[in-house]
Amino acid sequence: MKKVLILIVSISMLLVGCGTGSTPNHSLKIQEHVEFGEMDYEKLVASNNALGFDLLSKAPSDGEGNIFISPTSLLMAISMVYNGADGETKEEIEKVLHAEGITPEDLNKANASFITLLDRNSDKIQLNIANSIWLNNKYSFQEKFEATNKDYYNAEINEINVQDPQSPKKINEWVKSKTNGNIDKIVGDELNPQLVSMLINAIYFKGIWTHPFDATLTKEKNFTLDNGSTINIPLMELKEELFYTKNNKFQAVSLPYGKENISMKVFLPNEDMSLKEFEEFLTLEQWQELQSSFYKLKGTILLPKFTLEYEVELKETLEALGMTSAFENANFSKMVEGNSNLAITSVKQKTFITVNEEGTEATAVTSVEMGETAMEPIDEPFYMEVNRPFFIVIVEETSGAILFMGSISNPQ
Repeated sequence: MKKVLILIVSISMLLVGCGTGSTPNHSLKIQEHVEFGEMDYEKLVASNNALGFDLLSKAPSDGEGNIFISPTSLLMAISMVYNGADGETKEEIEKVLHAEGITPEDLNKANASFITLLDRNSDKIQLNIANSIWLNNKYSFQEKFEATNKDYYNAEINEINVQDPQSPKKINEWVKSKTNGNIDKIVGDELNPQLVSMLINAIYFKGIWTHPFDATLTKEKNFTLDNGSTINIPLMELKEELFYTKNNKFQAVSLPYGKENISMKVFLPNEDMSLKEFEEFLTLEQWQELQSSFYKLKGTILLPKFTLEYEVELKETLEALGMTSAFENANFSKMVEGNSNLAITSVKQKTFITVNEEGTEATAVTSVEMGETAMEPIDEPFYMEVNRPFFIVIVEETSGAILFMGSISNPQ
């Protein structure tokens, strides 16, 4: 018999066997009694970005060749799971998170600092992190596991009757409210009667361009797909002085939001370089080197106006990255009261992004189900028409953390 525990950015956990609208307003504040350093997030930034490139190299695309992931969402979800792991499973999670050498206490402090840095609300920028735990009222977490997630991740604790038809509605309403309705469902109309717990983390971003695109300049133009065929899509146009870079492989521009340190970096591979080849080229090391190559230059950017939804199962990806025992013969002995042998059975991530003349809205939810058992500057104005597959990264510039990243093969 399978008993389910669920972890969501989403984390879903399964316990198996019997033996052993308006933009969301959910500013998250770490509780005052929790001690952490303001700059502790620096311990996680490299880990966050490395996880992103790991995912990019192995995550499958959707039917149109698109990939859009949130390493930050997955990192926070897996960090919470980590608090219940021990032994080999704990070591494997450390490896996947690139957190070797960071103690569990320091990892939690770094996440608390990271959440505090990211969470903001202004006229031009909204970036919010929300966590909640939905617990079958027949079960209980180990005290330390619950307290840690409550303190360092400010997770709401909600006990539910899993057979009550209102319980899934409450969970989905919470997810919908934290993602501005862009992800409106994380569970079905009925919960598994053996559900033990669902832990949810949602990340929501909405940014208004520092330099908005003029809607009257948006025109239908050809966009060339990977197979050489063309489609008509709306391309927005902006003439402005922006941070820009170019080499023999691609050109790129940084589009800032509001007056705060968040931007979208758009990479357009040269016509003789496929998007797949660009992904293979853009390693973590290349990304770090590229950050110093951007310089201010006047020019013109033509960018597709698009909306994209993406969903991916990451179990095989994480196994390939070295998190193997977590899915079989796992040790999550620090999570649930009693002799339960938890193992991860599924890891999913749902993401959404819409880009238009005003700005960008993006959100992510990650689910983990568990069961028991440099370059030369140029002076000429640049011209960058994004009329073929391209790559985007949304970056928190203070830390350098990659919040979202994706390959866009078909913006339609």
